[in-house]
Amino acid sequence: MIYRRLTIEELEGLKPEFIRFLATNAVTASDWEKLKSDSPARADELLGLFSDIVFEKILQEVEYLEYRTSHDIKTFHCQQGKILLLGLRAEAGTDFDFTENLSSSQMLQKMQSSNAKLQLYSAEKKYAKKREWEIFNLMENGALIAKEGEMYKVLEQLKPEE
Repeated sequence: MIYRRLTIEELEGLKPEFIRFLATNAVTASDWEKLKSDSPARADELLGLFSDIVFEKILQEVEYLEYRTSHDIKTFHCQQGKILLLGLRAEAGTDFDFTENLSSSQMLQKMQSSNAKLQLYSAEKKYAKKREWEIFNLMENGALIAKEGEMYKVLEQLKPEE
């Protein structure tokens, strides 16, 4: 297994896909029940293979990630050969909470109207390992997929010209 086994809840949400996966591997519903009881190692192997296929498909499509804490937001643009980071940190003693459930535009308005001391930072690095593996690790550590990358784009606009 490359990533991790899907949880029961995750598998429940993918039940039709899992049934198709089993059918592709010539495993019927009755075969699956028998496999789980008679050959749990083989059943576990199939679950691991299905999990890897699901994660690989999701991770290949990820373009933006976000990681928020109350005083820091990190946004990532996951390109093919490298990952770009744009972050914004509220300095100590500043009353600003990045975990509030606000849209990017609402967050920008709040930043502009507050007298919070905010520090914009950026970084760039080439993937040390496989792109999907690094994205997976970021997600396992709390980063969430940001489909449109709105916050990244907002922070990009705030970045001074180089």
